[in-house]
Amino acid sequence: MKGPAARAAELRRLLEGANHAYYVLDKPELSDAEYDRLFRELQELEAKHPELRTPDSPTHRIGAEPAEKFRKHRHLVPMLSLANAFNEAELAEWEDRNARLVPEVRAAGYTLEVKIDGAAVSLTYAAGVFTVGATRGNGIEGEDVTANLRTIGVIPLRLKGKSWPKLMEVRGEVYLSKSRFAELNREREQAGEPTLANPRNAAAGSLRQLDPKVTRSRGLRIFCFHIEAPGQKLTVETQHALLERLAAWGFPVEPHHTLVPDLAHAHVEVAKLEALLPELDYGADGVVVKVNPLRLHAELGTVGDREPRWAVARKFAPEVRVTKLKEIRINVGRTGALNPYAVLEPVEIGGVTVSTATLHNFELIAAKDILPGDLVEVTRAGEVIPQVLGRAPTAKGRPPRKHRKSFEPPDKCPVCGSKVERPKDEVMVYCPNVSCPGRVLESIVHFASRGAMDIRGLGYERVRALLEAKLIANVADLYELQQKKLQLLALEGFAEKSVDQLLAAIEDSKQRPLSTLLFALGIRHVGAEGARLLARHFGRMERLKKAKAADISEIRGIGPAIAEAVAGFFAEPRNQELIQRLEKLGLNMKEPATSEREGPLAGQTYVVTGTLPSLSRARAAELIEAAGGHVTDSVSKKTTALVVGADAGSKLDKAKALGVPVIDEAELLRRARAKP
Repeated sequence: MKGPAARAAELRRLLEGANHAYYVLDKPELSDAEYDRLFRELQELEAKHPELRTPDSPTHRIGAEPAEKFRKHRHLVPMLSLANAFNEAELAEWEDRNARLVPEVRAAGYTLEVKIDGAAVSLTYAAGVFTVGATRGNGIEGEDVTANLRTIGVIPLRLKGKSWPKLMEVRGEVYLSKSRFAELNREREQAGEPTLANPRNAAAGSLRQLDPKVTRSRGLRIFCFHIEAPGQKLTVETQHALLERLAAWGFPVEPHHTLVPDLAHAHVEVAKLEALLPELDYGADGVVVKVNPLRLHAELGTVGDREPRWAVARKFAPEVRVTKLKEIRINVGRTGALNPYAVLEPVEIGGVTVSTATLHNFELIAAKDILPGDLVEVTRAGEVIPQVLGRAPTAKGRPPRKHRKSFEPPDKCPVCGSKVERPKDEVMVYCPNVSCPGRVLESIVHFASRGAMDIRGLGYERVRALLEAKLIANVADLYELQQKKLQLLALEGFAEKSVDQLLAAIEDSKQRPLSTLLFALGIRHVGAEGARLLARHFGRMERLKKAKAADISEIRGIGPAIAEAVAGFFAEPRNQELIQRLEKLGLNMKEPATSEREGPLAGQTYVVTGTLPSLSRARAAELIEAAGGHVTDSVSKKTTALVVGADAGSKLDKAKALGVPVIDEAELLRRARAKP
C-alpha cells in the first residue's frame, strides 16, 4: 500500500494529466465523477498532511483568498513590443532592414503565428514547476497575478518531459474566447449587471481581479509562444521547433502556426490566415512573422529597448468607411441603461450594409466631438458590431467649436419621461422606471426566465405577441391574463392547451419567495445572490421598500452601488405602484424564516468555510436553505456543523475547540438529499 506522499504524487500526476487532456487536447480521459473523486481524495490527503501540498498541486487551481493588492514582479528578461507592418510593402521593408544587417535572413525561413488579441503575461518556471505569473506591465515590471493564473486550467503547474531549462519565463497571451464572452454577457445582462466591453478588455480585467475565484469563473484560456532562459542553452534551434517543444511540455500553442521558406511564401500564407480569422473562436488582429533560426535572433538584436528586429506584427487594419451621421438616438435596455446609437446613411462594410452603429455612452460622444450632420468613420468591431470611430479627417465646413453645442445626455428618459439617474463612478445614464415601454420587452422576458419567476412558455416571441396585442404593458399585467383567456386564444400560436399551461405557470409563480421576486424585477446590479442577501436581511418587501441606501449598504455582501440602485428603485413612484399591484394580485412578498422552512435540515444551523470541490459557498448556502436549514457566518456552540473545504482557516480551529462537528461537501449533500 502506498504511503501518503506517494499517493499524493500519483494523484497530482493523474489530475494534471486529465487537465491537459481536457483543456489542451480536448480529449477527456476521466469522467467528471472520477475526476471529482480523485480531486477530493487529494484534498483530504493535503488537509491531513499539509506538508504534502506542493506548488504544482491541482488543488491550487480552485483559487486562493482574495488579495488586497498586487505585488510588483520584475521579469527575468524585458517583455518587448512588436513593430507593425500593415501591408506587403511594409513587410518587405522590414526584411530589407534586417537583410542589411544579416543577409542570411532572406533565405532563413519564417515562422508565422496568429497574433492573439488578449493580455500578455510571463510564466516563470523553476525546475519545471510554475512559480510566478505576471502581467506585462511596463515591460520591465508587471503585476504578480500568480493566484489568478493558477486558475486557468490550460496552464501546466508542472511541466511534462525533462528537457526544460532550470529557470525560464514562458511568454503567452491570455484571452477570453468569443463564445465565452457572449455567454458571460448573457449571464451579466440576466443578472442586471453591466456587460463587458470586448473580449480583450475582459481578459485583462479578469486577470486583475483581487479574488481569484472571480478569475476562475470567467473561463480564461492562453496560448504560449516564446521562451526566455537567460544564461542557459536551449535544446532547440528554430522558432518552429520551439513551439513544438512548448506543446510537448504541456503548454497550449495556437494551432495555425506555419513555417515558410521566404517572404514570397509568407505573403501567401498571411493572406490565408487573414481569411481564417473570422472563423476562430478567439480574437486575433494579425500574424506575427518571426525569423525562424534562433541564432539569428541574437545577431539581429533589438531596436533600442523597445522591439526585437527578428519579429514583426503583420497587422490587419479593420475596414473603415466614411458616411454621414444623420441622427443620434437612444435605446433603453432592460436594466434601464440609456444606450446612444448612430443613425447613418447606409454604407457597406465587409459585405454588410450598415445603417446604425453603437456610440457606447455619452462620454465617448463628447470625447469624439461628433454631432448629427458630421462625416464620420465607421468600422465593424471584431468584424461584427458596427461602431463610430470618430469624425472623418476630411470633414470640412463644420462651425467653429465655440458655436457648436456638444451632445448632452437627456435629463429625462426619452421613452417614458422619468427623471434619469447618473450613478457615481459610472459612465452610463439610467431610466429608473421598471415599467418604461423602452425596456419592457426585455424586462418581462427576464422576469419570466428560469432562475427568476420561471414562467414556462413565456419567451421572447410570446411576450412580443402579448405586447403587440396590448394585452400586457408590464409584468403585473401577466397576472391578469386569466381574465383574458378568449383574447389569448385569438392570437396566432396560442392553442388552448398551451394557453392553459401558460396561465397555470403564471399562477404557480405567485408563490416564489421574495428573493426570487427581487431578482426577477431586474433592479440594476442586483443578481440572484444580492437578491437573496436582501430578502434574508429584510424578510418582507414592506421593510425593504422603506430602507435607506445607508442601511442597505450595511448588509454584508451588498456594496454602495447596489444599495444606491435598490434605494433608487423603490423611490421611483411607478415602481411603488408596480409593487402595490403585484401584492394585490397575490404575489408572495416575504422570505420564509428558518422556523417556517421544512426539510431534512429544518432547525439546523451550518457554517461554510474554505473552497468546496464543486459547490460555491453561495450554492452551498442555497442548498442548505432549500433543505430547511440556516446559514451563518460565524461558528458557535449552536452551530449544527461546519462544512469544510480547502484552506478552511480559523473557523476550523474554532469548531474543533467548541466540539462542533466538521463535515465535507459529500456529507452535506447526503444530509440535504440534494445534488450539486
